[in-house]
Amino acid sequence: MDYDTHYRKGRGQCGDPFPEFRAFFEGDRPRSRVLDLGCGQGRDALLAARHGHEVVGVDLSEIGISQMVEDAEAEGLEVTGIVSDVLSFRSRRKFDVVLLDRVLHLLLDDDERLAGLGLAARLTRKGGHVLIADVPKNRALIHDYFDARPGAWEVVKRTKSFLFARRIRGS
Repeated sequence: MDYDTHYRKGRGQCGDPFPEFRAFFEGDRPRSRVLDLGCGQGRDALLAARHGHEVVGVDLSEIGISQMVEDAEAEGLEVTGIVSDVLSFRSRRKFDVVLLDRVLHLLLDDDERLAGLGLAARLTRKGGHVLIADVPKNRALIHDYFDARPGAWEVVKRTKSFLFARRIRGS
């Protein structure tokens, strides 16, 4: 899909944030550093920023990043946008929350999906969370990734389309 063309149609092309993500950020949560990998127009990045979090959004779509940053600036929110392929993104800093909202199914194959999961895991600090929403077809791969790392990750939410995990060991 050509997301730049899709996003030119207007804001909110991917709809509102999922209630599961909304509930996570609306909870009693300390100010956090949030990374939204594959942020698109920033529906989740803006949600997190509206709850007082510092957010970095990464997406291949220049239009999506531009719209997210414009919306954040209009609301006085702390959001940084980076145009990059998700799998090419690098950061020396760790994050308290890493989001993968319906990104994995857009990757070419399971090897790329595993690379995306590995990237999200590496960028999550101890005590931090990875929040994933994806298509049911990828459920087993996503769940197996975290289940294969007992002692390092605690799965705190597991449904057909969502997995939220907390890093309990590691950096």
